[in-house]
Amino acid sequence: MKNRFSIGEMAKFHNTTIKTLRYYDEIDLLKPIHTDENNRYRYYSTEQFEHLNTINYLKDLGFSLKEIKGHLKHRDIDGFLYLLEEQKRLTEEKIKEMERINRRFENRIRDITLAREIKELEVPFIQEKKERRIIRLMETIRSESELEVSLRRLESLSNMSSSIFIGGVGLTISINNTLNNKFNEYNSIFILVEDDDFQGPLVTTLPEGKYVCIYYNGNHNNSPQHYRSLLNYIKVNDFQVIGDSIERTIIDHYISSSKEDYLTEIQIPIKC
Repeated sequence: MKNRFSIGEMAKFHNTTIKTLRYYDEIDLLKPIHTDENNRYRYYSTEQFEHLNTINYLKDLGFSLKEIKGHLKHRDIDGFLYLLEEQKRLTEEKIKEMERINRRFENRIRDITLAREIKELEVPFIQEKKERRIIRLMETIRSESELEVSLRRLESLSNMSSSIFIGGVGLTISINNTLNNKFNEYNSIFILVEDDDFQGPLVTTLPEGKYVCIYYNGNHNNSPQHYRSLLNYIKVNDFQVIGDSIERTIIDHYISSSKEDYLTEIQIPIKC
């Protein structure tokens, strides 16, 4: 049996490409056993099969070519164990992050699914809310453009990705502005936090307690009349507003092109 294989045969045997093997040659990761001086054809031997298998194995585990090259050059057990332990640690971190992302997707799916089941709109009701962890940026917001800039700033300061917070973003109106019927100025923007282990200076909570709530078909531009409806309900029932109002658009134009699907919720904390 021959013990010399062309670069094409080597690539085919190991499910890789000729281009990859040429690159390994260039960076001294896997040199051919022989290179023809006339035509520059590269040839490999069976002794190099395990060498390439090791490279592919370590690549599949997530090691960089630099790390692989260092290991193959020194080949000591302690160094190899360190590489494996470090990669195991990184893998566990990735798994935790994917689990967090999966929980956020589940929460968004649940939000939107429940929103589609809401039948009674524009009717105030009282709801008991548990404490909710949020990342909150105190900042005056008076327009849609300022909202977008504030959201990007909040995501940047908290090192969060915007791609997974559809429906998880909310705004607040100060208690003074709420009581003075000033509904076109928000005093903060926040993101709901599903992860208990998330920490940072912007982490705070929306307090537990009773809230007068309302759902309506529309977005932030349609909110003033519904704030007035809630305040009238609070006055008629002799309740007391005790904190900032919370406004969250659950379904908007980024989720549905149909305005009939738009859904926003307003919550005002009260004392009965």
